[in-house]
Amino acid sequence: MKTINLIGGGRVGQTLGRLLAQDGQVLVQDLLTRSQASAEQALSFIGSGHVVCQMADLRPADLWLLAVPDAQIAPVAAALAACEHLPPATVFHASGALSADILQALQAKGWQGASAHCLLSFASPQLALTQFAGTPCALEGDAQALAELQPLFTRLGAQCFDVRSQDKMLYHAGAIFATNFLPVLQDLAEQLWQHTGMPLPMVHHLRASLLLNSVNNITALGPQAALTGPAARGDLALVSAQGEAVLQWNNSAGQAYQALSVLARALAQRQAQASTPSQLQLG
Repeated sequence: MKTINLIGGGRVGQTLGRLLAQDGQVLVQDLLTRSQASAEQALSFIGSGHVVCQMADLRPADLWLLAVPDAQIAPVAAALAACEHLPPATVFHASGALSADILQALQAKGWQGASAHCLLSFASPQLALTQFAGTPCALEGDAQALAELQPLFTRLGAQCFDVRSQDKMLYHAGAIFATNFLPVLQDLAEQLWQHTGMPLPMVHHLRASLLLNSVNNITALGPQAALTGPAARGDLALVSAQGEAVLQWNNSAGQAYQALSVLARALAQRQAQASTPSQLQLG
């Protein structure tokens, strides 16, 4: 049975570690995190493995997962490459924005490097476990590493696809727009409602109803057909006046309103063009 070592025991590391342990075809071997306490917590969730306190204690493994913050991937890879007792293996990180090139310190020593990014909001490991099945997984890196990771992640329940190294930043930006900015926009909406005197219970009700209805509409109709509002119907005078009002309330929010209104208008025009029957040209 192949072995895997995990460096990093946050939400992504815990989730993937638990899935790997449940899969039963890869043995979760050693786990190294920033502290003994965090390692023990991660180990408790994963359900298998052995906590080590320093990199020198890590045993050789077939696979290595660097589930650390993006800024730490290169330093961790360099530190791992300096461990003379470790033979080359397959190593991958879980960043959505960075490519396998960030593992160059290891690749220079004969390691096979890759990135495997699961497009899921890892709000909590327990919740992520229930949501993981069918999750898209972007794979990129050395061919030999990908040949190992693609069947592995497929067994875990992911839907794998290849992404070009030069497209990682844009690919991940799409995930940011789809997920990370949604709470920001919702928070701005709630601030505006409370600023204008809406009772807090009503704000919380709207959070559930409007957000759910919007998601359902987008899911059923697609972004273009689900779009509503003044920019969608071409009321540019209202968009301008409203944008100014939001600017006076909060400059950053006002700029966001104006930029998003431009994008909303462009989306509405695309929808109009798509729904307009083509005219038969007679010679």
